[in-house]
Amino acid sequence: MSSEQDTISPGVLQRVLWIQTLTLIWMSLEAGVSLVAAWTARSPALLAFGGDSAVELLSAAVVFRRFYAASQREHGEERAGRIAGGLLFVLAALVVTTSVLTLLGHVEARPSFLGIALLLLAAMIMPWLAAQKRQLSIATGSAALRADAAESAVCGYLALIALAGLAVNAVWRVSWADPVAALALLPLILREGWEAWKGKPCAH
Repeated sequence: MSSEQDTISPGVLQRVLWIQTLTLIWMSLEAGVSLVAAWTARSPALLAFGGDSAVELLSAAVVFRRFYAASQREHGEERAGRIAGGLLFVLAALVVTTSVLTLLGHVEARPSFLGIALLLLAAMIMPWLAAQKRQLSIATGSAALRADAAESAVCGYLALIALAGLAVNAVWRVSWADPVAALALLPLILREGWEAWKGKPCAH
């Protein structure tokens, strides 16, 4: 089987590798900061966002390897997709548990201005990354890159929903807004997990 690299111009290939490198750097920062902020603020919404970011970091790494190394990419992509899908299902269960405990008063979600700043940045950066990957997926005919573009778009939606919950909690001290926002993220996380498990891209 000939590799995708055989039919992709060097300029397009370099753009793909550059945008995936940028994604890896940003997703590492996004996942790390949001999970630390989730821990310090006891925020279910940030936990959901950070966990999803960590799984998307894995997806971005798989796509980078797909274009960087021509060999062993197809089987590895399928395996990584199933791992990512399974991790998203585990994340969904964790989000439900944390949100219910918060709503019952066992854990109190505190305002997180670090989390708000990160989500604002993510809400701007992720749609831009998604648009770049969408264009490159057309140029390369890559289903993996198209799926990664859809995941970046979903991450932008997740950021907006989580941001709404954190902002309400920070401004009006409505602590239940955080877990409610986290629960609102569940349909997107479960859908993304199911599509990753099946090896198909989410619709954007």
